[in-house]
Amino acid sequence: MRRAQRGVDAHLRRSYRLCARISRRHGKTYAMAARLLAPDQRRHVHAVYAFCRVADDIVDETGGRGADVTRQALDAFGQRFRSDLAVGESDHPVLAAVVHTTLTLAIDPGCFDRFLQSMAMDLDTTSYATWDDLMGYMDGSAAVIGEMMLPVLRPYDRAAALGPARDLGVAFQLTNFLRDVGEDLDRGRVYLPQEDLRRFGADPRTRRVDESWRALMRFEIARTRRIYARADRGIPLLPPRSARCVHTARVLYSRILDRIEAADYDVFSARAQVPAREKLAVAAWTMLRGHPAAGPLEADAPGVPTAGA
Repeated sequence: MRRAQRGVDAHLRRSYRLCARISRRHGKTYAMAARLLAPDQRRHVHAVYAFCRVADDIVDETGGRGADVTRQALDAFGQRFRSDLAVGESDHPVLAAVVHTTLTLAIDPGCFDRFLQSMAMDLDTTSYATWDDLMGYMDGSAAVIGEMMLPVLRPYDRAAALGPARDLGVAFQLTNFLRDVGEDLDRGRVYLPQEDLRRFGADPRTRRVDESWRALMRFEIARTRRIYARADRGIPLLPPRSARCVHTARVLYSRILDRIEAADYDVFSARAQVPAREKLAVAAWTMLRGHPAAGPLEADAPGVPTAGA
């Protein structure tokens, strides 16, 4: 019995290590911020991220298979998670850690269902008519990630932290949408609301940076920054380690918007990125600065780029 338990423990450790590798490979900013957490928290961050990454890859890396086959693969992944969760363990290389994290932290399994439902939308929805339509998609693809992270971060007041956590998830994904316009076009998707495109007379399909495109991007970036500002209200509700982690991820991810501005809103020629040395500097600064307070978070952060720089 003891030998069998050691085998289970070894499999679980391997699963968490795999989740950490997935996180470091595909979510470098999140992985760096997670290093500021205690080890037991950090592995749960990696598990949640790996679940989302695997599901996202099922949808995006179709390998030429049709939407129906991809949907079946996504459904099978979700069903495997739910059945393993009911049993209380999994022999799947990634889901073993995800199931353990979900049960250990009492994460609502419905959060994972909502995430998978939004991923399935990418198989047949290529654009969103209005902001409200996009937010419906993002409830499951972004806001729900904030909900899943709350048990990891252990806020002092979970009810008060819920709204800011959802806002931060939305702000992160909106930043991705603005950075990845060209890549999403290659997949046949446009996440910028059609009503906004019409308002500014902008057409991403031309891949041309003209004044209409710049005006659209200024509008979208300003809206995203307002959502980041709402999310900032949740940081003082977190214990010091969690606050430093979220602060670091928030500062670094929002700087992608600065990079887009510095590139004159050209998101077609190259991917806006924050250099690794800047990420390290912000993480080190956050550790030395201590528990981040409410208010503007970047005023004294190192390496803030300026538009046009």
